[in-house]
Parts: sequence; structure tokens; C-alpha cells
Amino acid sequence: MRGRNGPVPGTELARRFRVSRQCVVQDIAILRAERNDILSTPQGYRLPAKQTPDAHRAVIACQHGPERTEEELHILVDNGVRVLDVIVEHALYGEIRGSLMIESRADVQDFLRRWRSTKASLLSSLTRGVHLHTVEAGKPGIIARAKAQLQSRGILLK
Repeated sequence: MRGRNGPVPGTELARRFRVSRQCVVQDIAILRAERNDILSTPQGYRLPAKQTPDAHRAVIACQHGPERTEEELHILVDNGVRVLDVIVEHALYGEIRGSLMIESRADVQDFLRRWRSTKASLLSSLTRGVHLHTVEAGKPGIIARAKAQLQSRGILLK
């Protein structure tokens, strides 16, 4: 994973090491238990990206139904914002976070394709559409512009 720019799919690791996908999942769990920082993203496993000195991060609060997920993500990436994760607050478990790492329309389409093909529920379905995103951009003004567009579309929570 160190030599890769992006995530490494579990199926690729399984093929490379001639083991089952389940074996990869178990080995990654063991590595994490040993305090190795490995992220599991929808695209595969990756080491955490080092935040570049010029990157600005923010957490934004949103609320919308599943039918507006594509619109929300397009607003963000079209403004040059990378969506790092989605977070919901669960009454029993507390904070639940899912890694997204979406930074382009192609990433949005990949995410939507996986969502539709798996028929999985979005994390925001647990909280009536309320969720947070950790976002990152090269300048704070980029995030502000995206937030203004989300606000004008009734997606941003204030």
C-alpha cells in the first residue's frame, strides 16, 4: 500500500498473495489491532493521506433524503472539495464514520453504482438524513463557496 497513490482493492490483495478475500479482511483486522493505521474505503484499503500544508479541512452538517445524495456530492466535488467521510451520531453506538474519499464526478458515480448494486442503506438513513462530512480543499474559500451552494439548495444544516 505504501507504493500506491490510491486504495488497493481487497480482491487485488487476495489475488497477489493467493489467499481468499476473507483472509485479507482478517489480516487487515489483525494489522489494525496491532495499531497499524489502515483505512478501509469503498475503493479498497489505503494508508492515511498526509494532509498537505496547504489543505484546509472542515466538517459540514447536511440533511437530505437519499434521492439528493448525488446532488450533494456533485456540488462538493464540482467546487473542488474532497469528501473524506460521512459521520452520523447513533443513539446507542455514538459516532459512526464511513470513509468516502470522493473527489471527482467519476468517484461520485462509482459510489452511487456501488450503493445501488449492493442495495445497502446510507448511514444517513439512521438519522433521518442528518449527517456530517469531513471535507478538504486547497483554500478555505473553496469550502465556503460549496457550503453556500449547499445552503441555497436546502441541504446544509445551520
